[in-house]
Amino acid sequence: MTQRVRKAVFPVAGLGTRFLPATKAVPKEMLTIVDRPVIDYVVEEAREAGIEHFIFVTGRNKGVIEDHFDVQFELYDTLAQRGRDETLAMLQRVQPLPGQTSFTRQQAPLGLGHAVWCARELVGDEPFALLLPDMIMRAEVGCLSQMVSLYDQTGGNVVAVQECDPADAHKYGIVGRGARAGTGFEIDRMVEKPARGTAPSNLYLNGRYILQPQIFSILEKQERGAGNEIQLTDAMLKLKAKQPFYGYHFKGRAFDCGSPEGFVEANLTFALERPEMHERIERALRALTGEQPRGKSGLKAG
Repeated sequence: MTQRVRKAVFPVAGLGTRFLPATKAVPKEMLTIVDRPVIDYVVEEAREAGIEHFIFVTGRNKGVIEDHFDVQFELYDTLAQRGRDETLAMLQRVQPLPGQTSFTRQQAPLGLGHAVWCARELVGDEPFALLLPDMIMRAEVGCLSQMVSLYDQTGGNVVAVQECDPADAHKYGIVGRGARAGTGFEIDRMVEKPARGTAPSNLYLNGRYILQPQIFSILEKQERGAGNEIQLTDAMLKLKAKQPFYGYHFKGRAFDCGSPEGFVEANLTFALERPEMHERIERALRALTGEQPRGKSGLKAG
């Protein structure tokens, strides 16, 4: 019987240099998609998957993330006095319960593998989920929820993958598809940024993982990889020699909010999904692109 996945790690120590000057004083994870910070969407995905303990690996200038997930008595009291019951209920609904959040500091920018290793004492000796906060997943059933379902069938380690343009495979961590396993497949190869033309597939790691705690003893050796950083993929390759890895092929949409282009795309997509915003945003987009407005029949006017 597999041990249940109760904890999730969120590495939020990155500097967000691609968003300067916006991120000079504001963490990139707190930039908003419409009216919610990016980190909110990722934490919600974890909560829906049954995660009970949310572990944030932070860095300097990230205290506002801790404040965001804390109770703000003055704000809640003001909303109550003004009769803003719906807004207050929404805030309370997404508020983690006491003891459900932990914060630890990555004291130097030594890579994703190092950030994960910094959470070792909080995770302990149990499997855990790892969610990269730059990636927002959009699907009827959350990406991590689907991964937990696969993990319950297979145990081991589970990673989520998506298809990329084969010409771009050299930019990502790529996996090879093996035999079918439950709602996923066995991973027979895992390559970090393969040379052009050598990738075993076009399935790339999209930022969602379920890992066994033995990954920490590998990361503890602090071996440097690409960019002179401690790379998580390098550690997973070593763990794969001892434990099975399975892939879940995520079929929804993924928005890379770590890039300005992905961030704008996410904002437009989520805004268009809001009934109160859809018409105005659509009209603005048509005006910007020079496309004529459509009548009620769906035909272009004129």
